Amino acid sequence: MVSIQGVTGSFHHIAAMKLISDTVSFVPCLSFDDTIETLLKGEVEAAIVALENSIAGSILPNYALIDTNDLQITSECYIDVQHNLMALPGQDISQIKEVQSHPMAILQCKSYLKRHPHIKLVEAKDTAEVARRISEEQTMGVAAIASVEAAHQFGLNILGQSIQTIKHNETRFVLVKKKRDSNDMGLCNKASFKFELHHKRGSLASILNVMSDCNLNLTKIQSLPKIHTPWKYAFFVDVTFDQFEEYQKAVEIITIMAENFKILGVYKNAKND
Repeated sequence: MVSIQGVTGSFHHIAAMKLISDTVSFVPCLSFDDTIETLLKGEVEAAIVALENSIAGSILPNYALIDTNDLQITSECYIDVQHNLMALPGQDISQIKEVQSHPMAILQCKSYLKRHPHIKLVEAKDTAEVARRISEEQTMGVAAIASVEAAHQFGLNILGQSIQTIKHNETRFVLVKKKRDSNDMGLCNKASFKFELHHKRGSLASILNVMSDCNLNLTKIQSLPKIHTPWKYAFFVDVTFDQFEEYQKAVEIITIMAENFKILGVYKNAKND
């Protein structure tokens, strides 16, 4: 059992099927906070959250959720996010007065929506949830931006296909658990971790040199200021590696050099699939 943000046909549901199986049982949640809360309460064994998008960048609140709740990333996947405009059958674009969707989806379809200035844009918590509600309530004149799977699931007609401004639009999803899996670490070639540094010359460069010397490939670095400690920063880092022993060596050194070092997950790099 896994918790996801969204309902059947949402991109998190698509990620769940890719990460686990097509027949996975899931608990739908309307927020990322609720998604993680179900995991913390033991109602599910794992949760799926989006971490970053190739257009919009990092989803910083989700990094914080993983960190503050001491969760472990156990696997990842990348989903090609194709946004589609959909409504009840028998309507065309001129009859649509309002479009509802997640604010990120609306932002990613901004150019298309600008071509239809008569349409009012309304933010919602989930893409597929809007599609479900339109179907259940038989709401005319309102359209959703969601996946093809959502259109099929809820019997909606696609009025605009792949309407996102940038056609290649990937989102990275991760499967998180309360404890690290006991699988063979020899199969893992990617890791995520967090550490803190004072804002002084050379502190970050020294850490990056250790990664380079240990043959780690830095694939992502994200800094966040420590709210209650001015001029101190936390860094969230993703690295890939060929030899697990080299990764372990880097961890041993960085643990000494940095403050509050924490491993957020060791798993298989999905980009190698």
